[in-house]
Amino acid sequence: MKNFHVWCGGALLFFASSVMAQATSGELALPALVKNSCAYCHSFNKGGPNGQGPNLYGLIGQKAGSVPGFAYSPAFKKALTGKVWTKELLDAWLTDTQQVAPGSLMTYFLDDAKYRGQIVDYLTGEKGK
Repeated sequence: MKNFHVWCGGALLFFASSVMAQATSGELALPALVKNSCAYCHSFNKGGPNGQGPNLYGLIGQKAGSVPGFAYSPAFKKALTGKVWTKELLDAWLTDTQQVAPGSLMTYFLDDAKYRGQIVDYLTGEKGK
């Protein structure tokens, strides 16, 4: 029984240090839905790299097409120049990217309003609300 307590205490200490390291490094725990839908092309952490798509940290309130170092397609720029990302624009974008910016390089369609809402909530910082 004594070894069990030592093992549990060690595991708890490891888990707590992992959580603290993650919290202090600015990494966000990505829900499975966001991982499956977005993480292949995008990063989400402050200062994270651009991938096939731009880093999405702090997206809401940003001017569309303004992530430094990312090359947006001409179709994206034409459709979204002067627009600011809002929950409504993000929802429309995730519903059908080609409806919002015809000819843009991102092609994504998510008909399920519940899942779309969860992604929007995550990206707007309303995780779990």
